[in-house]
Amino acid sequence: MKTLVAYFSAENGRTKNLAKSMAKVINADLYEITPQKPYSSSDLNYRNPLARCNREFIAKKTVAVVGKVENFEQYDKILIGFPIWYGGAPNVVKTFCNDYDFSGKTVAVFATSGGSGIGKTAEKLQPFIKGTKIIKATLMNQTEQNFLKEWAEN
Repeated sequence: MKTLVAYFSAENGRTKNLAKSMAKVINADLYEITPQKPYSSSDLNYRNPLARCNREFIAKKTVAVVGKVENFEQYDKILIGFPIWYGGAPNVVKTFCNDYDFSGKTVAVFATSGGSGIGKTAEKLQPFIKGTKIIKATLMNQTEQNFLKEWAEN
């Protein structure tokens, strides 16, 4: 079984570090979901109603992504990681998901958060995952290898 860990990480890199640890522990390929226009600190200041992240969320904007996963069809399992934004996945992650056909693949979601729970993250992302259902969504803020291995393999 070939696995891909795809992730989007914002400023502090917590999701990036978690995704890298997971990919290493389970011997998976790693892919960073990168917005075409990078986010600045002011873009991510959710306390400012005019910040880019707020405008994108409210307008349900598609956020262009740089590149594509080469040979996406080779993967049996896709693990998608991101920080929780507004109780769900950032729009850039939705764009990434919408660009692929997940038919026949196992998909699981892991998220990081400074205070939000996982809530209905999987249900909100599901419409962007074509061809299969998300099997689980878990809030993670730890990188303990045994935990990551067990989560990714079950």
